[in-house]
Amino acid sequence: MFAYTAYNLHIHSEFRFPELSESEVAQQPDVLISLRSISQLEIETADGANKLVGFLELENITAGRFLVESGRKIVVEPNPGIDQDLLRPCILGPIFAVLLRQRSYLVLHASSVAINNKAVAFLGHSGWGKSTLANAFYNQGYSLLTDDVMAIKVESNPPITFPSFPQVKLLPDAAASLGYDFEKLTSIHVRVAKRNNRLDQRFSQIALPVKRIYVLENVAATCNEIESLSPQNALMELVRHSRATDLLTTPEFVSSHLRQCANLVKNISICRLKRKPSLDALPELVKLIEEDIAQTIFDNYDNIQIFASA
Repeated sequence: MFAYTAYNLHIHSEFRFPELSESEVAQQPDVLISLRSISQLEIETADGANKLVGFLELENITAGRFLVESGRKIVVEPNPGIDQDLLRPCILGPIFAVLLRQRSYLVLHASSVAINNKAVAFLGHSGWGKSTLANAFYNQGYSLLTDDVMAIKVESNPPITFPSFPQVKLLPDAAASLGYDFEKLTSIHVRVAKRNNRLDQRFSQIALPVKRIYVLENVAATCNEIESLSPQNALMELVRHSRATDLLTTPEFVSSHLRQCANLVKNISICRLKRKPSLDALPELVKLIEEDIAQTIFDNYDNIQIFASA
């Protein structure tokens, strides 16, 4: 049995996850990951909510089935001949997104970093540059928080997010622009174009309040620019870039998800990030976001001073 931590959860697994942070074996894990057949009774009693059974779809093939139950148990039943290396990204991605939603978190398709002990997130679909931007901040001395799957406890005051695991996934051109030799990065699987870049040196180990969310655009802009989003547009972007909404579709989960997105919009600043198409513009983009965060802190300080003197 292997023991890990991710999202402030103690995880026991029957197979190895080199992506996760290792930990001592706890007597009572928060999450148990098993590799076995899913029984007919488990299939018949699945409710599509807190007991979900689905198919593993990887690289245009059906790789097996999975069960996620009550935010505490993951069972993976691979089809014959399927490598565990191909299963791990699916487990740590969509399957973990289901588990985290069962634990009542809002789960976004986002990467995030720690800036001034606050979480700053980059929201967008796969291939839009979330991981690359998070790694660019890491290279400037900031700590990584999450890559691709971001779990937020919206009910906290303020909302907080939890550290996932110390790595990002990079394509060859992104790796080169950040100063890495792509061939030396860890291969995920021969079918997967990206590789894992381990970022152990600065990985936040504590939950942090969410400061700001930047929604990435998948359209090239003539200059790097940040613009505020109206509450309506911010809500639309959160819903659009949430994870596991296509799997957990019961009325209870749908209404809870919409309520969480609406509450996050009320409490967190959400902006649109327009970007130049060139990876060479990454340092300029990092500087723009740094200045935006610094200005927000300055504005908040002014508001406190005005309120105190009234």
